[in-house]
Amino acid sequence: MLLHRTNARRRWRLPAVALGLALLAGCGSGTDDTAGGGGTRAAAPGAFPVTVEHAFGTTEVEKAPQRVVSVGYTDDQTVLAFGIKPVGMVDQYPNPPGRSPDINTQWPWVKDEWGDTKPEVVMENGDSGPDYEKIAALRPDLIVAVYSEIDRAAYGKLSRIAPTLARTKGEKEPFSAPWQDNALHIAKALGKAGEGRKKIDAIDSRLEEAKERHPEFRGRTAVALSWYKDSIAPFTSTDVRGRLVTGIGFDYRKGIDEIAGGSFSTQLSPERVDLVDVDHLFVINDKADTEALKEFELFANLDAVRKGDVSYLPDSEGSAVGAAISQSTLLSMPYAIDELVESVEQE
Repeated sequence: MLLHRTNARRRWRLPAVALGLALLAGCGSGTDDTAGGGGTRAAAPGAFPVTVEHAFGTTEVEKAPQRVVSVGYTDDQTVLAFGIKPVGMVDQYPNPPGRSPDINTQWPWVKDEWGDTKPEVVMENGDSGPDYEKIAALRPDLIVAVYSEIDRAAYGKLSRIAPTLARTKGEKEPFSAPWQDNALHIAKALGKAGEGRKKIDAIDSRLEEAKERHPEFRGRTAVALSWYKDSIAPFTSTDVRGRLVTGIGFDYRKGIDEIAGGSFSTQLSPERVDLVDVDHLFVINDKADTEALKEFELFANLDAVRKGDVSYLPDSEGSAVGAAISQSTLLSMPYAIDELVESVEQE
C-alpha cells in the first residue's frame, strides 16, 4: 500500500504456504443488513445475520462482530469509524523503532477513536503477506480485507480462520474502487449499512460544498504525485488520491491511467513528464523526497512549478496531510478535504 518514504503503495503477493493451525470458522445464512447503531460496538439487534457479496464470493456474518482483524491497509479506520476497535491491523506506515504507541494509531483523525488501545500488527507494509498464525491467535469473528491485494488463495486461508470480507465485487483492480464503495461494503458486514450511508453522504456533501465555494477549480487540470526511486510517480484518476482531487472540482490527466496499466500509480520516463504538465500539482512526500523532487530539472521546469501552482503536502510528517489523503477513509476524509482545499487557497 503506502510506502512510508514515497507514499506509493507497495505491491505484494501472498505466498502459497500451508497453515498448520486449527483454524476457526464462522458462517451463517441470512439477508443483507439495513440498519446500524450509532457509534456502538455492536450493530442493532435485528441487523444479523447478514450476507455480503464480494470479489471472491459471499461472506455470511451470523452476529455482530466483536473481534475484527483488518488485513486491508486502511480498513482498520473504516471499522473504527463505526465504534469497533480492531484487535489486529496492518502497519501501513512503518512505526519508528522504539516508538510507542504505534504511529498508525496516532493520526489526528484516529487518535481519539483508538484511545489507549494497542492493536496487534498482523502485517507490515512491504511484507509478502499477512501473518496467518498471528491472525488465528487473535480469535477474530470477522476479517476485513477490502483495501487489500489478497488473491483467491489468500482469501481461502483467511476464511478458514473466520468469515472474511474481500474487496468489492465490481473492483477490477485492487485499490481502484471508490472510497464510498469500500466504506459501504464494510459497513454492511458490520451490520451498519444505514449508518454507513449517512457517513458517506455527509462526506459527499462536504466535497460538493468545496466545489461550490471554489468554482475556479472547475476546468483546471491537476495531478497528485510523489517522488519515487528518482522518478516522478503520479497516481491514477481511479486511485484514492486522484478521486479526491477530482472530488473537489479539478479535472484529472487521464493519460496517466493508460500507461499505468491497471496499477494505482506509475513512474514516468523523462519523455513522458508531459503527463504532469497540468494547471495544478499536488505533491505528497515527506521533506527529504520533496527536496529531491525540487532538484529534478524536468519537474522544476513545469509551468505549474514555475508559477507556484503546487501544493506540497507532507506525508507522515507534521500535519500528515498526505497520509489523510492517501487513506481516504470515513475518518480521514473530512481532514483531507479541508487540508487539500486550504493548500490551494494559500497560493
